[in-house]
Amino acid sequence: MQPEARQPYSFRDDPAVPAFDDGRIVVVMDAGCALCSRAARRIARLDKEDRVRIAPMQGGLGRALLQHYGLDADDPASWLMIEEGRAWGSLEGMALLFPRLHWGYAPARLAWVLPVGLRDWIYARIARNRYAVFGYSDLCALPDAEVQRRLLR
Repeated sequence: MQPEARQPYSFRDDPAVPAFDDGRIVVVMDAGCALCSRAARRIARLDKEDRVRIAPMQGGLGRALLQHYGLDADDPASWLMIEEGRAWGSLEGMALLFPRLHWGYAPARLAWVLPVGLRDWIYARIARNRYAVFGYSDLCALPDAEVQRRLLR
């Protein structure tokens, strides 16, 4: 489930994508997923340099970014990280993001040794079963002020 390859910052020329602060890392995730809500709280806790913003895929910006990169905005398995205008999907995006936030996630970089098809398969298995395993949550309703401050709606 990789995003379509595009020129860096191509979303700036897409009239369907609302303007946003693209000088930070933007993560598009499912606001209804408990696993994603946990990830958002973890990002807020680990991001000491305030580099990351979160766009719920159910919101206008998140939806537009997913569509811009050819991902299904109605598929809660879609996950996208945009940094310096480049988009990374699924396990690739996570393997890039989390080791930058904390050294303890460095082993996540090992995902890059796996073939793309296998990375996508692993991510799809987790994503497709996350509601059954982790349940539902409302990322936008979390009382955590640090998460709320990072949300791009």
